[in-house]
Amino acid sequence: MSVLSWSKVVGLAAVAAALAGCAGPERGPGHGPGPGPMGAGPGPGMMGGGPGAGPMGPGPGAGPGGGMMNMPMAMATLSPTQGQNARGMVGFHDMGGGQVMVHARLTGLAPNAEHGFHVHEKGDCSAPDASSAGGHFNPSGQPHGPQDAAHHMGDMPNLRTDANGNADVRIMLQGVSVGSGAGDIVGRAVVVHAQPDDYRSQPAGNSGARIACGVIARR
Repeated sequence: MSVLSWSKVVGLAAVAAALAGCAGPERGPGHGPGPGPMGAGPGPGMMGGGPGAGPMGPGPGAGPGGGMMNMPMAMATLSPTQGQNARGMVGFHDMGGGQVMVHARLTGLAPNAEHGFHVHEKGDCSAPDASSAGGHFNPSGQPHGPQDAAHHMGDMPNLRTDANGNADVRIMLQGVSVGSGAGDIVGRAVVVHAQPDDYRSQPAGNSGARIACGVIARR
């Protein structure tokens, strides 16, 4: 991830604040860099919420001087598909320059496991198995792959869970946006899969059944 400007660093406090009040897992033991499976960071740190933050977003005291408070934001509430238990929240914060920061907090996943995690093209989670969400969001017609190679705009690193089946994940996506342009993810769906994405199999990484789904809405 590139070095962020001071205004973006100040604004990052709003990211966790957007999800801090949601029922979600405790933070996990840490994560490694790169496009592989992502776990939770080592405590609140730069991502922690601050005074003035409400349960679903920053309050009037957050983000003095602007920063990320002026950046577009979207959220998705994920519900389990039929027979599953996974649920949670995913926030998307447009940092500008083709970068979107994602913060996901989920529960009800398999313990000590990895799960495929993607933005899908249709904002429709109405089918019992979430098949109504269609395939991966891929307006540029790229093959499926990891973040450091040609990939769908909707491809994201695998979620990695703790021993209780919880995930608290922060990642930076390139080439997507919130609310404008060909890479706009608003109105799409976020889907969690039962198995890890292998980032090789086409067209979707052989990540198995869809176990949670939520529509991305502008906030």
